[in-house]
Amino acid sequence: MSPYDSEPADRLVTAAADGEDQAVEAALRPKLLDEFIGQERVREQLSLVLQAARRRGSAPDHVLLSGPPGLGKTTLSMIIAAELGAPIRITSGPAIQHAGDLAAILSSLAEGEVLFLDEIHRMSRPAEEMLYMAMEDFRVDVIVGKGPGATAIPLELPPFTLVGATTRAGLLPPPLRDRFGFTGHMEFYAPAELQRVVHRSAALLDVEIDPAGAAEIAGRSRGTPRIANRLLRRVRDYAQVRHDGVVTAEIAGRALEVYEVDARGLDRLDRAVLGALLRLFGGGPVGLSTLAVAVGEEAETVEEVAEPFLVREGLLARTPRGRIATAAAWQHLGLVPPDRAGRGAVPAQPELFAPDGPRSPED
Repeated sequence: MSPYDSEPADRLVTAAADGEDQAVEAALRPKLLDEFIGQERVREQLSLVLQAARRRGSAPDHVLLSGPPGLGKTTLSMIIAAELGAPIRITSGPAIQHAGDLAAILSSLAEGEVLFLDEIHRMSRPAEEMLYMAMEDFRVDVIVGKGPGATAIPLELPPFTLVGATTRAGLLPPPLRDRFGFTGHMEFYAPAELQRVVHRSAALLDVEIDPAGAAEIAGRSRGTPRIANRLLRRVRDYAQVRHDGVVTAEIAGRALEVYEVDARGLDRLDRAVLGALLRLFGGGPVGLSTLAVAVGEEAETVEEVAEPFLVREGLLARTPRGRIATAAAWQHLGLVPPDRAGRGAVPAQPELFAPDGPRSPED
């Protein structure tokens, strides 16, 4: 199960894609590697792999793309096929629950075809074991019959390129990871890169936007192009309905205030978690289950949906004693820590093991 499966469906800043996102992304996706924005290191390495394969006239090594959702793994897989001039077959790990499912897909591949396997870590174990041989030897053994009379029929496969995508690379078994010739890890985008993404998407969506408006959207997008494109569409709606359709920094700020996305990209759930931690528990430490009850959410939702971004932003820390807020969290919500306000300060304890014994307050 993906951690994003427990995410509230109405979250504007979720990195998971819904039906609308998938439809829009199909039109916004770059078609070639030179058009892809960001991920400079991965793009350069992947370009070398593809150019070398084209010069040899052979299929490139299998490619594994890892990283959080919304950063462009699916887009890169389609670009790989376009750069090779090859067709692409798209499926996902959860869809392959039996070895026979995988055998049916592999046996129908054409020579040089690209097979994109999304969420590859969620594939069933029998299918994984079949994939080992297919990736290494371009062969699978199809079992015919049952019991003592079962026989294995070897089936030769044409050379193909597997592109696997995963949000949790640590769940991949080592034998599977080792069979990928190239592994690229997708990083979160810098605000300047997201600003270029917003400008490009605005041009494709026929939205008039100025640099300050693009920067405002980029700064609230959590380093994720998918979120930037979603926020752009919501800001476009606001600008067209309540103004003249031009997106400026002021318009973008007002629109995202309506949708409860603040200047750092925190939404209602994020602020509820921080607010409960600060106002109810003095900044912590507090246990996960207690914090979840305080905000009216499941513990899994708080831990896997809200906390990762809050930790990455330096607003919350996980400790053995529980969750604690950082100084940046108090500052972001405009609150004063209890010790500064003169409330909740812990009195100094006597030094029981001082050389001369416990000291008096006068000492």
